[in-house]
Amino acid sequence: MITLRNYQDKKLGVFGLGKAGVSTIAALVVSGAEVYAWDDKEESRQNLQGVLTGKVHLVDPVRWPWTELAALVLSPGVPLTHPEPHYPVKMAQDAHVRVIGDIELFCEAQPHIHKIAITGTNGKSTTTSLIGHILQSAGRKVEVGGNIGTPALSLQPVATDGCYVLELSSYQLDLVQTAHFNIAMLINATPDHLDRHGSMEGYIASKSHIFDRQNRHDFALVSIDDDYSRSVFSAIKQTSKARVIGISLLNALKQGVFVDREGLLHDKLDPESPASVKLYDIVNLTGRHNWQNAAFAYAACKLYGLATREIEKGLRSYPGLRHRLQMVSTIQGVRFINDSKATNASATSYALAPFSNIYWIAGGKAKEGGIDSLTAYFNSIAHAFLIGEAEEEFAETLEGKVPYTRCGTLAAAFAAASEKAFADRKLNSVVLLSPACASFDQWKSFEERGDAFCKMTEKLLDKVVLGKK
Repeated sequence: MITLRNYQDKKLGVFGLGKAGVSTIAALVVSGAEVYAWDDKEESRQNLQGVLTGKVHLVDPVRWPWTELAALVLSPGVPLTHPEPHYPVKMAQDAHVRVIGDIELFCEAQPHIHKIAITGTNGKSTTTSLIGHILQSAGRKVEVGGNIGTPALSLQPVATDGCYVLELSSYQLDLVQTAHFNIAMLINATPDHLDRHGSMEGYIASKSHIFDRQNRHDFALVSIDDDYSRSVFSAIKQTSKARVIGISLLNALKQGVFVDREGLLHDKLDPESPASVKLYDIVNLTGRHNWQNAAFAYAACKLYGLATREIEKGLRSYPGLRHRLQMVSTIQGVRFINDSKATNASATSYALAPFSNIYWIAGGKAKEGGIDSLTAYFNSIAHAFLIGEAEEEFAETLEGKVPYTRCGTLAAAFAAASEKAFADRKLNSVVLLSPACASFDQWKSFEERGDAFCKMTEKLLDKVVLGKK
């Protein structure tokens, strides 16, 4: 756990009691701060029971001593600006109390430790875990967390020769004010979370905060393959003191890192001593989207000081990320793949692209735009099995283009998809859970949804292969 000595004997408000909020309170209590905490959901307030002490007051913000608070620490899930500031944000603004997040506290407490920060609409979790794995496999001292897995303040302290690798969402980046990252990256940008940022311009502005306050010793890695990221690249190229480096899957670069169409990574960070790495035969980095993740990870690790051979060793030993194109099992020649983390159409496009004869399980709580952008991949879908709130909307999009079955639940869709895949006996068949939707209509999280798919697959394997009931 990270200690926050700057806040000893100070009073702070913490609103939002998910993982990040509870982690923040625990760190503040250990550091000797007095905390006023709340969440609108009673279920979430129960998360705090384990850290309730005399210095934690579980009371409504209306009863907080606002004029005495050093800060309001807002959990990233709570609206800061859109559709409107949540009521504790307005109260903080009226009292002239600064509104920050746990990442700000973390960076304040660890100002001299190297930090690699990753954001993007898709791929940031894979890239974060991949960078952490490469550094660990090379024997470097590293802690990995943020928006992925462990909240930042629950990470272990590292010495000045160590490194933090942090996945950061647009919500978290909205709340940083003084945070500084040594290596920062924007992997890609497509429309997402517009309800929380007001517009695409607001979303891009939030993502771009990752590059704020970088200096001439720092590195900004930016994709130049999509229009939004390219605009960020151009903007910070003109304004940032950092070395701005392009990453591409579409263009051969004279400087930077790019991957050609055959899956060969070209390192042009130092044009006088270029290097290359084969990505096309790395099993757990299948698909061009993973080549993009690998290119960013390669660049970050090279700039951190690793040799090409160390990075390639780490790339080849990477076990993959749970819930992101996770190969669960192969049963009777059919691969079962858990891509529950694909909560929008853009993420699902990466899952559909590498495969043919796909028995696709899709649906849930739909994002804006639905699956209209996926028509280029419809020829690869043998049959779609629709679930959740998006069932009707997705059926309308697929009508006359892809055969589909309305299944309602994941369990029904899994049973129907596996039965049809076994019956059709198509070559290289894949039962793919890649919902292109949030999970909140039927599940608490995409992790819970993915875990359910994995358990169904394991049960089917026992039944088919081992003969268990």
